[in-house]
Amino acid sequence: MAVSSGMAAFPVRAAAPAPAFRPCAAAGGARMRAGGDGVGAKWWAPLLGWSGQPDYIDAQPAEEEGAQHQRQQPSSRRFCALTEDKARQLRMQMMETESFHDAITISRRSLLSLPPGKDFIDIILSRTQRQTPTVVHKGYAISRIRQFYMRKDHYKLALGQINTAWNIIAKISKDYLRLLKYGDSLYRCKCLKVAALGRMCTVVKRISPSLAYLEQIRQHMARLPSIDPNTRTVLICGYPNVGKSSFMNKVTRADVDVQPYAFTTKSLFVGHTDYKYLRCQVIDTPGILDRPFEDRNIIEMCSITALAHLRAAVLFFLDISGSCGYSIAQQAALFHSIKSLFMNKPLVIVCNKTDLQPLEGLSENDMKLVMEMKAEAMKTITQAGDRNEEGVLLTMSTLTDDGVMAVKNAACERLLEQRVDVKMKSKKMVDCLNRFHVAVSKPRDNKERPVCIPPAVLEARANAAAKEKKKLAKDLEQENGGAGVYSASLKKHYMLANDEWKEDILPEILDGHNVADFLDPDILERCEELEREEGLRLEEQVAQDAFEIDGHELTDEQNEILSQIRKKKALLIQEHRMKKRTAESRPIVPRKFDKDRKFTTNRMGRQLSSMGVDPSAAIARSRSRGRKRERSLSRAAADADAMEVYGQQSNKKLRLSSRSRSRSRAPEEVVPGEGFRDSEQKKKAIKKAKDAMKKRNKDARRGEPDRVIPTLKPKHLFSGKRTLGKTSRR
Repeated sequence: MAVSSGMAAFPVRAAAPAPAFRPCAAAGGARMRAGGDGVGAKWWAPLLGWSGQPDYIDAQPAEEEGAQHQRQQPSSRRFCALTEDKARQLRMQMMETESFHDAITISRRSLLSLPPGKDFIDIILSRTQRQTPTVVHKGYAISRIRQFYMRKDHYKLALGQINTAWNIIAKISKDYLRLLKYGDSLYRCKCLKVAALGRMCTVVKRISPSLAYLEQIRQHMARLPSIDPNTRTVLICGYPNVGKSSFMNKVTRADVDVQPYAFTTKSLFVGHTDYKYLRCQVIDTPGILDRPFEDRNIIEMCSITALAHLRAAVLFFLDISGSCGYSIAQQAALFHSIKSLFMNKPLVIVCNKTDLQPLEGLSENDMKLVMEMKAEAMKTITQAGDRNEEGVLLTMSTLTDDGVMAVKNAACERLLEQRVDVKMKSKKMVDCLNRFHVAVSKPRDNKERPVCIPPAVLEARANAAAKEKKKLAKDLEQENGGAGVYSASLKKHYMLANDEWKEDILPEILDGHNVADFLDPDILERCEELEREEGLRLEEQVAQDAFEIDGHELTDEQNEILSQIRKKKALLIQEHRMKKRTAESRPIVPRKFDKDRKFTTNRMGRQLSSMGVDPSAAIARSRSRGRKRERSLSRAAADADAMEVYGQQSNKKLRLSSRSRSRSRAPEEVVPGEGFRDSEQKKKAIKKAKDAMKKRNKDARRGEPDRVIPTLKPKHLFSGKRTLGKTSRR
């Protein structure tokens, strides 16, 4: 309660567990009952100055709300106005009256305790469990739901996981982009980028099984045939091994596996063919057996589904020879069991394998079954609006191609007629036909009125026919042997001062020189002479190899031993070269690690002396290599000195000593193949290249593609005042 100096405001609230002060209507006087104990409070009525008309305050417990609920209830918060004197008297009476304190104490004690979070969860869950029914009444049979509709959970879950991962990655990207705005250095921005990419990679790794599963789904869907349900379709059905796939291979470009056993085709195969410049799709279905729908497997249900859902012309294949393993009676029973799927569709019964058994040679019973099938097919066709009996029963042999095209043309023609009839009967077509009008002239008399062509047109046509046709390069090619024999001249239409120059051979220029000037006209003869000399040299080599020992020729065994010795010698030379190459690049062993003193000059000298070789040059070379502080010595110089010990000078040293100019400058002599006319042109090109690199070197660019624009004036170094103590940082 709140009482102000001028006005007193009593907020009246309704609380379920605790007694509440509720205003209610009563005739005459005012009363107040404290919650639960019935303590009188009649002294409030004269103080408040209420009459019987306004509402008064009634404190009642929650249990007594039922009787008072039907009374008129005011709003949840009511404010009553008091004068200043009455408010002061009311405050004094409240402080002195024990009944008021008792009422407040009782109301405070009756408040319910609030449970903690864990207990609150247990309370809610237990209440939910009590209120949830545990008896499941018998309803729809769940077993009737096919597995086809129930096994899509994995696919949906995988797609859901991909979508969730996408949202998480997008959120990570958004968060780290917000953090990048506050990056104070390139290193910190790069660290944020690495962290973001790491979190994204972790999310992607977690969904790798879903991605693998979806990839398998994609591959499976890619293997499924692309069937267009709205285009012109010819559907082939029948028992297994009756020639359906063979017919499809004949009329389309499809390559369906054909085997002498049943159920070779295990899924739908789609091929395409043309009829009257229109593309038609031909669907080869797996074989169907005559048994109930519940007993058919998935392979057979593919055919049933295609028959039920595709608006197509149906070819029912019938093997009249019986080589498929099923009699005509069994095939007729299958036809009658699935004839409901042929309703309102063009139907053609195809008697296949007439090369083994012609239709006229069938027995009377079999012929009767075939005629019954034809009658049922006619009923189906009649319901579709077609009364033409031609093309309902056809014979064919895929082995001899007898009647194959007739079957294809009959099926496509019936399909086109039905599609046109359906379109013509539609409302849309009727509205369109009202807008067309074709004017046809009617003969007025028996007079003939031929086509009238003006004489000038006839004369122009005659002149064009009499005029000689210009010979083209294609005509010349056909006259002179065709492609590959005749080659057209590409220089025929050259416009030169002299027509004799057209067929001249163009010189080939290389490095500013004519290649023909360097050709030897006697090059072929010289090549033959060299080949003869090479042959003579080989003969002499063979003669030297087959030398004699004490006037006797070597036997086959000795020649074999000699060849093995030569092979061994060549192998040793090769191994020595490999060891030498490895020794040159071998690292130097420090002295502190050579505890056994295996790599010393004294030991090397003793070994060389034992082999009869002077070790002084080798020791000098190894010592010169070991000195690293002297600039004048180098590996090349040491090698050259070692060579000079034996009285020879290396070619490399001679070449270096012959050059007196700086090695850092590029040679100005023109080398064939560089593309320069003379040394002056090469000097000019080198100078231009150096001038082009000056600006890049001056800007300290890494290379030509370096386009980085650095921050010339960083804000943290150029903002603010240069106060005392800041000069070292500015």
